[in-house]
Amino acid sequence: MTVLALRDLTIRIAGRALLDGANLQIDTGRKVGLVGRNGAGKSTLLRAITGDLQPDGGEIRLAQRARMGHVAQEAPGGDDSLLDIVLAADTERASLLAEAEANPDPARLAEIHDRLIAIRADSAPARAGAILSGLGFDAAAQARPSREFSGGWRMRVALARALFMEPDLLLLDEPTNHLDLEATMWLESWLQRFSGAAIVVSHDRGLLERCVDSIAHLDRAQITLYQGNFADFVRRRAERQAQQAAANARITAERAHIQSFVDRFRYKASKARQAQSRLKALERMPAVEALVEDHPVRFAFPAPEELAPPILSLTGCAVGYGGPPILRGLNLRLDQDDRIALLGSNGNGKSTLAKLIAGRLQPEGGTHFRTRALRVGYFAQHQTEELDLSGTPLTHMQAALPKATETACRAQLARFGLDADRAETRITSLSGGEKARLLLSLTTRDAPQLLILDEPTNHLDIDAREALVKALADFPGAVVLISHDPHLVELVADRLWLVADGTVTAFDGDLDDYRALLADRARGGARGEAGAAKAGARRDRADARIATAPLRARVKEIEASLEKFAREDALIAKRLSDPETYARFKPEDITWANTRRAAIAHQVALLEEEWLDLSARLDAA
Repeated sequence: MTVLALRDLTIRIAGRALLDGANLQIDTGRKVGLVGRNGAGKSTLLRAITGDLQPDGGEIRLAQRARMGHVAQEAPGGDDSLLDIVLAADTERASLLAEAEANPDPARLAEIHDRLIAIRADSAPARAGAILSGLGFDAAAQARPSREFSGGWRMRVALARALFMEPDLLLLDEPTNHLDLEATMWLESWLQRFSGAAIVVSHDRGLLERCVDSIAHLDRAQITLYQGNFADFVRRRAERQAQQAAANARITAERAHIQSFVDRFRYKASKARQAQSRLKALERMPAVEALVEDHPVRFAFPAPEELAPPILSLTGCAVGYGGPPILRGLNLRLDQDDRIALLGSNGNGKSTLAKLIAGRLQPEGGTHFRTRALRVGYFAQHQTEELDLSGTPLTHMQAALPKATETACRAQLARFGLDADRAETRITSLSGGEKARLLLSLTTRDAPQLLILDEPTNHLDIDAREALVKALADFPGAVVLISHDPHLVELVADRLWLVADGTVTAFDGDLDDYRALLADRARGGARGEAGAAKAGARRDRADARIATAPLRARVKEIEASLEKFAREDALIAKRLSDPETYARFKPEDITWANTRRAAIAHQVALLEEEWLDLSARLDAA
């Protein structure tokens, strides 16, 4: 059964066609990820489907009696409790309960109660509470009035209302933007179980790979539907572009061959008829289809100089804001090659820890060490509000680097895709993604050894997120990451710190283990024998990881040593290959260089042998 059908849909904004005769059909239970570059018209299409925007042509047809759910653009406020606000989303239940209170007629009461049973009205408070809990609201918070929460938290309530309705068609526009990692994981699990149809606009690659079965690509005012998740879409689109390029090359070559024959013989009487025939064949040939290649998005962090480890350490420290400490008993160490992601629900102190590491908060007690030459780049989304709206990226960079030349300032902006035109565009005209790029550029202007990134991807599209992942992979410094994007965390972080219960501890596992931990907590320990067995297996794995921690630490040391030896050997080899070296240095220096290379080769062989042995032992464990 078709839930939604778009037929020859045309939508124009300010004279520009965002959709031009586009078509899309979504059947019951189908979950579709709607993707496209920033500004392609994804959110505009959702507004047209909800009726908030009138299309310029074509039709939008929703199945008869189908219920549609979407997240309201304005967060709910007022004195009603969060639970009551979510329950009120089921308007049929609310009206039936109100009528039951006001209507004493026994026959009608019986009808009302039958209908309430049919729509599971008695379980509604429990379902609403479970959704709110999954989105980060405990029982006490659910009873508080909405006005006591910030806009970001109230947007979670708006999302809870849409999910609680259990509609036939669910529309979600960047649903993870106001969620932390824990709530994002919960939403993924909820969407996987959801039996209705859904259109999800998201730049969260993990969400699109785990929760949708089709991808609708909005590009050049048309919608193309691909079966499979986002990974399938990337592969099939690349194949399609390769086929199109090959077909274009073949047609172009054939047209050139025919045109050459016509040009040579069209005026010769003996060949005139053949030339005319070839001209007609040329006219019948398909036109070369335009192949618009996307401009690749690239980010590049400036490389800092290396510092001796550790660059920062905390022993028995606490931190807060003048009152009782938010975090205490902190025993942490950071080296320049660390890649750490912070886990923990919003409100547990992740941002407080980030500020402490950045030096914006001072520790209360304990021992605190920080390398004197350490430079820290701290990225936080709220910094967008501090930008001068009348300025440009170039003026911001010039203010941040007063001694740098204009060329140097432009080069730093270009590292994050802010080209010459964007560098001189007013902040008011920049998109959210372009503002995020500007903040990343400002954050890294001094080539910091430590990057602290607090939700860096909120306004970045998928291509920009992938560019960020690649840039962080090449960055020779430490990274502390706070993100709701599991895909980013999995690709960037090699260590996880759990911020919970007023302290910070190393989480010796991966995100799958963390998902399992959250699932165990959500079940409150009532897992049954199967759940207990799984928990026991996870404990065994955790014990194994603890037991093998020294092996993994040694492997890491060996890998670092091999990298250093490789750099040193490459430097010596480069100098030995330079003819000027033999003119500038004494023979004994050349001999020493060759001897040193031999010693390095011997050390590398020993380390590689040890690495293979340790790796085999780790695999066995």
